[in-house]
Amino acid sequence: MSKIREAFLNKKAFIPFITCGDPDLDTTKKAILQMVANGADLIELGIPFSDPTAEGPVIQGANIRALAGGVTTDIIFDFVKDLRKEVTIPMVFMTYANVVFSYGAEKFISTCKEIGIDGIILPDLPFEEKEEFLPLCKQYDVDLISLIAPTSENRIAMIAKEADGFIYLVSSLGVTGTRSEIKTDLASIVKVIRENTDVPCAIGFGISTPEQAKKMADIADGAIVGSAIIKILEQYKTEAPEHIGAYVKSMKDAIR
Repeated sequence: MSKIREAFLNKKAFIPFITCGDPDLDTTKKAILQMVANGADLIELGIPFSDPTAEGPVIQGANIRALAGGVTTDIIFDFVKDLRKEVTIPMVFMTYANVVFSYGAEKFISTCKEIGIDGIILPDLPFEEKEEFLPLCKQYDVDLISLIAPTSENRIAMIAKEADGFIYLVSSLGVTGTRSEIKTDLASIVKVIRENTDVPCAIGFGISTPEQAKKMADIADGAIVGSAIIKILEQYKTEAPEHIGAYVKSMKDAIR
């Protein structure tokens, strides 16, 4: 069983996201340690990219701040290597295909394995083009996480059948960001996923309150939260980690 699958074993998983280097890597590390201490089951680490097409203004801002601070892919690799001395739960990278391409796909994926990254999420990689990276991910035992969106329709079964690690179910159309309510009929999408795979499925995009997290975890196997955490970072900056810890605790408590 992959380490990612273990994060969902006999429980609903809470998956927080953070952009590495916003406002600096020291704050990122403290925030991650707070997330772990307060019940996070798996952590998504954003590698900043200049054109993050899936992100709304909140996470775009985090990308801009991290890049302005001089964060690079190599610096993040070193950062994760150091982080792994203290963090044992699964961690995945969320980034874009171009980041992996420009670094060199084999070098990027083999380094993920070396430093203890369990999977990668590439929101701009269409299912039909995943063969660009999938053989290398299989070779180095790094799960290539599939995304399923409300528009996937007749492709849901096909994507689910070939999924590894966990499935990232996108709650709504559009980019990341908090939403006051999520209107998509997610239960029917999850039903199709469950009919085609036993790979766990977590819902992300738009979740910001404990009530929303509980609702999503009741439908699926977990909830993913990004923008709400970045907003806390934006507000409190280097003082944000303990506020993030309290927020993660409230979200995890809601889905237990």
